[in-house]
Amino acid sequence: MSGHYEISSNDKGQFSFVLKAANGQVILRSQMYESRGAAQTGIASVQTNSPSDERYELSVASDGRPYFNLRAGNGQVIGTSQMYSSDDARATGIASVKTNGPGTDVREA
Repeated sequence: MSGHYEISSNDKGQFSFVLKAANGQVILRSQMYESRGAAQTGIASVQTNSPSDERYELSVASDGRPYFNLRAGNGQVIGTSQMYSSDDARATGIASVKTNGPGTDVREA
């Protein structure tokens, strides 16, 4: 079994998506979009950009926990990871996005 995307909407009619690994853990979370179509375009961008090392921006939160952003070719953030307990855990998260990101399984949350 491989990972999948889940699209959801909030009470304001905005849409977002998450990328989940095969074990169901959320490995990437998108921004909010004004339409379902825009969220689907965001998913397409993750599918295209996730295999490329240079698209990952490594960051550290103010409390010292590492995380990463996945960026499109134009520099825009497509998705943000969870906070990790270590740099090694963050590297594992990136590897999971690289593995699951190109997948085409998109579901409704």
